[in-house]
Amino acid sequence: MGPTASGKSALAAALARRFRVEIVSVDSAQVYRGMDVGTAKPTPAERASVPHHLIDILDPTEAYSAARFRADALAAVRAIAARGNVPLLVGGTMLYFKALREGLADLPEADPALRAAIEAEARARGWPALHAELARVDPQTAGRLKQGDAQRIERALEIWRSTGVPMSKLLGGHRNAPPLRLVQIALVPGDRAVLHRRIEARFEKMLADGLVEELEALRARHSLDAGLPSMRCVGYRQAWAHLEGEYDRATLRERGVFATRQLAKRQLTWLRSTPDTRELECLAPDLADRAAAILADALAEAAA
Repeated sequence: MGPTASGKSALAAALARRFRVEIVSVDSAQVYRGMDVGTAKPTPAERASVPHHLIDILDPTEAYSAARFRADALAAVRAIAARGNVPLLVGGTMLYFKALREGLADLPEADPALRAAIEAEARARGWPALHAELARVDPQTAGRLKQGDAQRIERALEIWRSTGVPMSKLLGGHRNAPPLRLVQIALVPGDRAVLHRRIEARFEKMLADGLVEELEALRARHSLDAGLPSMRCVGYRQAWAHLEGEYDRATLRERGVFATRQLAKRQLTWLRSTPDTRELECLAPDLADRAAAILADALAEAAA
């Protein structure tokens, strides 16, 4: 686990050269086909050198959830273990890690018709008005959401309207933890300024590699809109606004870098509250050796 640009993929590749592992992506953006540049997806060569799972499984018009990730990840983990290999879960979507680690509350399935009705209301009234409605029926959930957090407001209202029970109450119910022994390694930067420079260089490379052009091709191929979960991903959201003429390429760069830094800040906040993690300095030259030692010890303990 770790923030964006902390070197998770490089570390995973290094561990794959030392152990019999298969990689399970824990990334809410890499699930989408065609979204390669802006998600820093592993290259075809990298994916050929070690098996990868939960990459390129959806079109960008589709939605993915923590519940679906948990089911998909557990299925992949069981299959990998049955082959005698070690499942190596790698990514920065902390909500997915939490869902895998702690289980999920018993929430209703998505209702496409109800979601469409809520989205129509949002277009007519605005998300702040729907946030105010949520505050009346589920103040606990509304209190932790911003007025513009469309995806989460929509889900909370969908649950309320379909069940008559606030989402906060359902989330407080029973959760099923997975039958896994997790060894959690968190990559953290000792110098936040170095991570920020990495983020800046990474986003500039994405622009040079064709992030905007990739999004143009996706918009030509699919019926996309800015409200889709895929298009709300950092980088794509800013590139979309650029293509809509809201700002120029220089501003796109500035806003993309800023949004990525904010994402990294949120990821680090999640990591600080994650129990039972082994923190490693992501900038250390011997990072791969330290991580390999942790994995070797865990495998030896499991075999004892």
